[in-house]
Amino acid sequence: MVPVWRSNRERLAAAFVAAVAAVAVFVVAREVFPYHSNNHDEAVYLQQAAMLLEGQLQLYAGELAGAFRPWFFVEDGGRLYPKYAPVPAAMYAVSIALFGEPRVTLAAVAAGNAALVYLLGSMAFDRRVGIVAAALFAAAPLSLVTGSVFLPYAPTTLLNLLFAVCYLRGVRRRDPRYAVGAGIAVGLAFFARPYTAVLFAVPFIAHALWSVGRALRERGLRPPPEPVRRQALTAAGGLAFVGLTLAYNAHLTGSPLVFPFEAFAPMDGPGFGRRRLLDHSIEYTPELGLRANGYVLWYLATRWFTAGLLGTTCALCGLAIAIRRRLNGGATSALYEADAVAVSALAGLFVTVTAGNVAFWGNRNVLATMGDPTDGLIALIGPVYHFDLLVPLSVFAAVAVVAGWRRLRELLFDRLSRRGTRLVLAIVLVAGLALGGVANAALVGAPLERNAAHTEKFERAYEPFETAEFDDAVVFLPTPYGEWQNHPFQYLRNEPGFDGEVVYALDREPAEDFAVVDAYPDREYHRYAYRGEWTPEPDRHVVPKLESLTVREGERLAGETAIGVPDSANVDRVTVQVENRAGDRATYAIDDPGERIAVEWTLDSDAARLVAVEGGTPATGGIEANDEPSVAVGATDEIVVLVRLVGHDGSTLTYRQATTVRTTNGSVEALWPPERTVCPLVDDCGNEGTYLPDRPDAHREGVVFETNVEESDETESGSR
Repeated sequence: MVPVWRSNRERLAAAFVAAVAAVAVFVVAREVFPYHSNNHDEAVYLQQAAMLLEGQLQLYAGELAGAFRPWFFVEDGGRLYPKYAPVPAAMYAVSIALFGEPRVTLAAVAAGNAALVYLLGSMAFDRRVGIVAAALFAAAPLSLVTGSVFLPYAPTTLLNLLFAVCYLRGVRRRDPRYAVGAGIAVGLAFFARPYTAVLFAVPFIAHALWSVGRALRERGLRPPPEPVRRQALTAAGGLAFVGLTLAYNAHLTGSPLVFPFEAFAPMDGPGFGRRRLLDHSIEYTPELGLRANGYVLWYLATRWFTAGLLGTTCALCGLAIAIRRRLNGGATSALYEADAVAVSALAGLFVTVTAGNVAFWGNRNVLATMGDPTDGLIALIGPVYHFDLLVPLSVFAAVAVVAGWRRLRELLFDRLSRRGTRLVLAIVLVAGLALGGVANAALVGAPLERNAAHTEKFERAYEPFETAEFDDAVVFLPTPYGEWQNHPFQYLRNEPGFDGEVVYALDREPAEDFAVVDAYPDREYHRYAYRGEWTPEPDRHVVPKLESLTVREGERLAGETAIGVPDSANVDRVTVQVENRAGDRATYAIDDPGERIAVEWTLDSDAARLVAVEGGTPATGGIEANDEPSVAVGATDEIVVLVRLVGHDGSTLTYRQATTVRTTNGSVEALWPPERTVCPLVDDCGNEGTYLPDRPDAHREGVVFETNVEESDETESGSR
């Protein structure tokens, strides 16, 4: 019988560990991930949380679904729904509703996981093992880093742990309330991540089947033995949430057996053969699965568990101690208690989680380069699909630590005085904590530094939004990774009704951009752009800009584009060109350019024309009023005015101005200002050549790019 004072002291120690875990995760989440991680799935769960708070399981965007489609959302006839189940998002929604801060959920999950590991370790062995296990779990780099981002792995482990604790208490106390709790917990875990929940539950299901079979053999079915009644309650609770999962599937996908993730990517589930997610596909063979999972498990053992290989060695020793105790029977001075069911279930997790993940190709995808633990998602958030393995690793490592401590204390008591024993134990404790702490700090520090580098990149990219004040605004966003919102700009999310103070829309084709404008006619418009190339590399930064847009309209628009001719370009000749999206173009050439070239042009419902070009000697005569170079303007179009400077050596420097236009009923509309780029060697270099009017140091000396639209002398024009 454990004295009450000691029991309370141990509970207080466990509560302290849980509190420290919560604070650590909250601090890391705020300081290291203020703009979220490089895994853009976070935005899916946060968008989903916002939807749940509005009572929505899906978004209704209608004809604007393409402009508003978030990352990893299925688009179906104007409605949008996420590929992920809503359970983790619901957890985040709770703290948003209560505190306005979803990171509170991350802290609560961290505390809950640590507390449940304590309970599980206490039930399997004793409270001292539980305390150490909770500390090891909380200190693991995988727990600290992955638990600090809005992903489903730590929340699902919380549900799995709750199931395990309730199940084992139900077995030990024969209490039907715990049986019901176990069923609800495992059902929720299944709703959250079916495959993960099944892998975790298999050892417990095996025990349930064994206990039911034994009870039926010994006592028959009438009346149902207690194990049968208890396991039936657990099964009923779990199956109820399985039914809820199927109902959720039917509501979103139209079939209870088609999960949303399958509707998004039918070949993205567990199994072997051709696996595909969007444009990424591989032939996933058992051999590749074994090889990839071998690397993932090695990195878990050496980099992502507490103290790395030292902690993993302790876990293996603890497992051996537990097995030896089970085989020999009876308690030992080093290991007072051991619950056979709990120990067997924990050991079984090594088998089920490890073997089950071999069949999931996601473990290959987290490895950008097999053999390089510093490359790919595994370098940033760890071997996430094996998160549940932290539970048996922590408990069995705690067994080795506690057993070793007790054995050392016994040996010292036999050889030294009480005072000498305490002194030696104190030295061992300090040395052990220092060694483990230094080893663990190095392991945690590496991924945090890598993630901090990404945060610095995000901070620079989002800089214009930190100072901007939006009031009923629409912001058009670039699409570096295709037509997805929140991929990569997951910090910029829409409210579920697409009616927030700022609405984010993808910058797409002219017709689609004008459709957004028409849907929000009374808002301010902005375009977010950047200079540079957006890549996953943290050291490849971009220079952002956020510019206001207006819609200029009239029967005829007249504009002027003026550019500077840098001395360093050694310009020999200049080509001025106007073109449309169909590829039609009209050109004008200059043989002897000056320091500045000004191009006057007009837009109407029929054509875009070069009216005059100043700044050099024409190569083929001046532009006559009746012979203006022109191209036709479509119903929605992109009109490009291009000034190409050609050097004596054949090199080029091209100023490119692209204006989104629309013609209706004899008038023309233009989104202004146009997209402007300055490109060496090529005519169109995309975002890498984005012109930054407020940052002249970003361009070579002499580069000037000015453009404006004025009222035409022939007709009036307006703006909105």
